[in-house]
Amino acid sequence: MALSEPQKLIAQNPARFRCVVAGRRGGKTFLAIREMCKWASKPNQKVWYVAPSYRQAKQTVWKQLKNRLYDLRWIRKTNESDLTIELVNGSSISLRGSDNENSLRGVGLNGVVLDEFAYIDESAWTEVIRPTLSDTGGPALFITTPAGKNWTYDLYQKGQDPNETDWWSYTYTSLQGGRIPPEEIAAAKNDLDERTFRQEYEASFENYSGLIYFAFNAEQNIQPYTDPPSPSLLVGCDFNRNPISAVVAVQTAQGLHVIDEIVIYGSNTDELVQELHSRYPNSRMTAYPDPAGVALKTSAGGRSDITILENAGIRCVYPRRHMPVKDRINSVNSALCSSSNTVRLRISPNCKKTIECLTKQTYKPGTQVPDKDSGFDHQNDALGYCVSSIYPIKPLRGPTEPLGRWTM
Repeated sequence: MALSEPQKLIAQNPARFRCVVAGRRGGKTFLAIREMCKWASKPNQKVWYVAPSYRQAKQTVWKQLKNRLYDLRWIRKTNESDLTIELVNGSSISLRGSDNENSLRGVGLNGVVLDEFAYIDESAWTEVIRPTLSDTGGPALFITTPAGKNWTYDLYQKGQDPNETDWWSYTYTSLQGGRIPPEEIAAAKNDLDERTFRQEYEASFENYSGLIYFAFNAEQNIQPYTDPPSPSLLVGCDFNRNPISAVVAVQTAQGLHVIDEIVIYGSNTDELVQELHSRYPNSRMTAYPDPAGVALKTSAGGRSDITILENAGIRCVYPRRHMPVKDRINSVNSALCSSSNTVRLRISPNCKKTIECLTKQTYKPGTQVPDKDSGFDHQNDALGYCVSSIYPIKPLRGPTEPLGRWTM
């Protein structure tokens, strides 16, 4: 497959350190594999791919990289446990996670890709990975979608400085990547809030300091529930003991309407169930709980929070593992108001704690890490588990990206 125009510019640039900031599904993984194979086509090279976590590295590129190298007949040996491929010319390509910095020390590298480096600690580059390139003079390719104005932004600006002759930076949107049809971009714009859409698909550096739920607007999101009582209720649950938190919502023609909230200090899931049945004795309930609630608890007689709900006749819907926190936050923001000004989440004025938490929880300064010390997170988490299940952030669809061939 021919390279897109942005990929051509990046692949052809001779700078030793290239910083690429691109929208989702912009061909970043394809580009990473292509560059690693190009470096490893020289004999006796040691090339690494570093992702924020070891698991992410395996999920993102391992299968694609291995299958392509098998097709090319470049592989001499594959180590599945170490995620290392040894090539017939003596070179090797290894996958690593920056979450274990000690595993990155003590080697000399001939080239490294840092994928989604906005989510890698800066110290992993400056203190650990950068020294591995010193004796070889090897190159580094940094690729990511933005994550606020963290060190990604600083590195990008360095690549724009003509005095930094070893550095070069480039940015392009999902649409410019040429892999996503315009109608998919339009669908994403309707699904996401404006700031998230700009960051994820237009590769814009957005400032994430301040309020987490910035899309909340009292005029459009706080409305009394005036429809007839619904026999079916949706319950978002956060199982923190102090307080245990829940929101009670109904599905309407306009979207999701939160009609009630439960906040009980020094409590447990049994008391939450009692309160739900006391308030709504004749309603069918579907709960959207914290997935961690599957764990058995000795304090609950060997039961789990989720089995307590299910044994009480409450249907539970939850993923097998936690959705990334930022995706859960994005789901709530986009439901509050999407970039196309669609409002799908409304909250009754009697839900005072939920409204307070939405308007007061902030990020820790200079990060995209929610501040949990204030106590505003529990009610927001309960809301987020429900909203992200009803209105999940949908992945952009696009064609599979086959890889080009290289000769050794």
